[in-house]
Amino acid sequence: MNDQPSSSPLTRSAVIVVAAGSGTRLAAGAPKAFVPLAGRTILQHALDGVFAAEPAQVVLVVPAGREAEATEAADGRPVQVVEGGDTRQRSVAAGLAVLADGIDTVLVHDAARALTPAAQFGAVADAVAPGVGAIPALPVVDTLKRVHAGVVIAPVDRAELAAAQTPQGFPRAELEAAYAQAVQRGAEHTDDAALFAAAGGAVHHVPGSEEAFKITTPHDLERARMILAATEPVLPRIGIGTDVHAFAAGGTLRLAGLDWPGEPALEGHSDGDAVAHAIVDALLGAAGLGDIGQHFGTAHPEYAGAHGDVFLARTAEILAEAGFAVGNVSVQFQGNRPRFSARRAEAEQALSAALGGAAVAVSATTTDGLGFPGRGEGISVTAVALVQPIARVRPIARS
Repeated sequence: MNDQPSSSPLTRSAVIVVAAGSGTRLAAGAPKAFVPLAGRTILQHALDGVFAAEPAQVVLVVPAGREAEATEAADGRPVQVVEGGDTRQRSVAAGLAVLADGIDTVLVHDAARALTPAAQFGAVADAVAPGVGAIPALPVVDTLKRVHAGVVIAPVDRAELAAAQTPQGFPRAELEAAYAQAVQRGAEHTDDAALFAAAGGAVHHVPGSEEAFKITTPHDLERARMILAATEPVLPRIGIGTDVHAFAAGGTLRLAGLDWPGEPALEGHSDGDAVAHAIVDALLGAAGLGDIGQHFGTAHPEYAGAHGDVFLARTAEILAEAGFAVGNVSVQFQGNRPRFSARRAEAEQALSAALGGAAVAVSATTTDGLGFPGRGEGISVTAVALVQPIARVRPIARS
């Protein structure tokens, strides 16, 4: 194990992260610590706070068969992974059995308290002393009643109550002795503070944190997601798209979301609307979501003959599903026909409507008779699009 900086309050401390719970009440189809939370697992988020506290050793206690997954969750940070028992107490005992020499203080932490700030680990470690353990706790704010058979019997004085959290810290030797006594007595305790106190140790408390709540139910998981979904400023993203189509022998031109009577159609898998198609490629490129061929090409016969506004509307949906909003689009049509200026505003309105109201600016230019557009063989279109990430998940502050 690498030496830790001497400035860390946990220089001679180990953190045992208990992650062996089944997560029955969470009902997420996996052991609780391995349930996804904002793109990572609950265990990965928990380890962020643990490692930010800079302990000398980290032990992960996980369900049988999850050892490799737990090691991967550490993201290359040093951990020792052990198999947990069929109770929390036996899982902690498994972690105690692999502590390194030189560890004086043990902090036992529930992985389900995934957003616990690093400062809470340091505060608990600082409060541990010979014969004294420490837990973080919050005052109880609800009015409490003692009830029996559905009848309220009496109020409970909440001034004498506190809601315990983790990590819970203890002198190593005394915690190990307390565990040995619990085995001899055949006693099971709800947490390590109760076990330590039953062996004669004193337990003090330090202020807890609102962020250190335990993820137990689906509601708790959603609360954690909302906290992690706090956004920070992000840069918009820009994409470019081009499209080229030749004129066909007949038909009616469809361009920029409009019909152009008297002008020949453009060849293409759909309606040949090169303006709409260039915009689609610019938007998909900006969001990193592929290109028009991937989403609307010949492998998708349902789009054969579809108008460009169908492509634009579906592209806006694809971006929204990926967490992006369309900012604005600038598109330039290059060709000698049709004459565009008289219908520019109409085209911009049609394109904007297809994109759900995003700003669209359309310009047109001739090529002075040069190239295939200048010869009247077809048209070329270039589009530039800006998209804005709707939200970005970021880790909460850990110190």
